[in-house]
Amino acid sequence: MGANLNMVEAIARALAQILESDPDSVLLGEDIGVNGGVFRATAGLQARFGPDRVVDTPLAESGFVGAAIGMCLAGLHPIVEIQFDAFVYPAFQQLVSHAGRFRWRTNGAYGLPMVVRLPYGGGTKAPELHSDSPETLFSHVPGLRVVVPSDPRAAGELLLAAAACGDPVIFMEPKRLYRRGRAEVPERFEAGALDRGVVVRPGTDVALLAFGSMVEMAEDAAERLGVDGVSTRVVDLRSLYPLDRALLLDTARQVGRVVVVQEAPRHSGVAAEIAAILQEEAADSLLGPTLRVAGMDMPFPLFQLEEQALPSAARVVAAARATLDF
Repeated sequence: MGANLNMVEAIARALAQILESDPDSVLLGEDIGVNGGVFRATAGLQARFGPDRVVDTPLAESGFVGAAIGMCLAGLHPIVEIQFDAFVYPAFQQLVSHAGRFRWRTNGAYGLPMVVRLPYGGGTKAPELHSDSPETLFSHVPGLRVVVPSDPRAAGELLLAAAACGDPVIFMEPKRLYRRGRAEVPERFEAGALDRGVVVRPGTDVALLAFGSMVEMAEDAAERLGVDGVSTRVVDLRSLYPLDRALLLDTARQVGRVVVVQEAPRHSGVAAEIAAILQEEAADSLLGPTLRVAGMDMPFPLFQLEEQALPSAARVVAAARATLDF
């Protein structure tokens, strides 16, 4: 039967469903077995499926991500957990030089059916190297898909789709939302659309495009704008590579004013790519410039200052009002 689950519980349910239905699936990661993971997303899975299916790895991201690539070539379907966002950097070469290129390198003969689960982002008062938002690094790499859920149900549906994709997927989980709110989810998930965004709030005056925990912030901003009669559309991007270009362009053409919200630093981010797409392909429909609300162009600060570094609903409202003034 269905249940009200938070995001990390929904991910745990989806992982159990994948292990149960696909005998070739394997989970890899630091402390995911005996300890159930630092966020408890894999709690109880090793006891249920055994240490050969839920594998505790050494503290060596390059090593176990590289091992996952080899597992794919041997016919397995690994799902790798990176413990925290910035811990993925030692595995960057494995992902960019090998995982992202393998289908191209083999002229389409071999895909790599692997998922890399990557808890990311700030807002949790964590120490250095635990609050980065590295989605742009991966969304720049042809051959890698980059997916970001923003609610429990989407997390489960997209995780199933990622596991069945047949190509490497960077599955970014906004840890700020792990235990923030609950939603009704089914007993068994159905795979969602891996490369489609969704409109989570209709509106006609201004559109806020966001992903991950920034969707919640965009919805907060939309509520504030609504008090003054501003009709605000909120779009959850979900897929960062590939982007849902049809939804982006339809939104720009229907609404005319767009603000893009990202947690990552502003320079060269996903928001900049979206702004360029809209300028190149929908400029005749835009009633003002596409504005960006983003994190600061600096290393993520210590927790005393993180709220100043992160986007806020007030900053999103200010950007929306600025584009409405054009």
